[in-house]
Amino acid sequence: MTVTRRLFLGAGLASLAACGSTAGLMGGGPVRLAPGTRLIMVRHADRDGSDLSALGIARATALPEALEGIPLDTIYSPGIQRNLDTAAPLATARGMEITRIPQERPAPIIARRSRGKSVIWVGNKGNLQSIWDDLDLPGVPPLEYGDLFIITADANGALSVDRRSWGP
Repeated sequence: MTVTRRLFLGAGLASLAACGSTAGLMGGGPVRLAPGTRLIMVRHADRDGSDLSALGIARATALPEALEGIPLDTIYSPGIQRNLDTAAPLATARGMEITRIPQERPAPIIARRSRGKSVIWVGNKGNLQSIWDDLDLPGVPPLEYGDLFIITADANGALSVDRRSWGP
């Protein structure tokens, strides 16, 4: 390898290393919600094994009431049955479909499809953490059963978090 090629290769590797994360290497980085966007995040309801428990069914049934008065344009969920079962009472109450999207790094998809809208993500610990990290939000994400966090982007795109709970 010539000295010139080594220099270019070294400079390129140094630039990649400066990105500091695999998100930077993969074209990722922080995800921004468009002004006027509201993202509601909840973990699927309580489970017993891979299905909702009796408490989880009761919690899922309480989700429509917890979101009463909050407009919704889309209900997002991965195609995992406990997530779909959690979202189902809300979808029925609102006369909406559940839009399935992949659970791996869903924040860019949600941000792109939901500009200026009010949406909910019914997720799992891993993808809730991923969204939280992608939005660069402070504190802990909604990882506990019954956590209901509402992230709102103001007119300038600045995010605020309203931390609530839902269910029995």
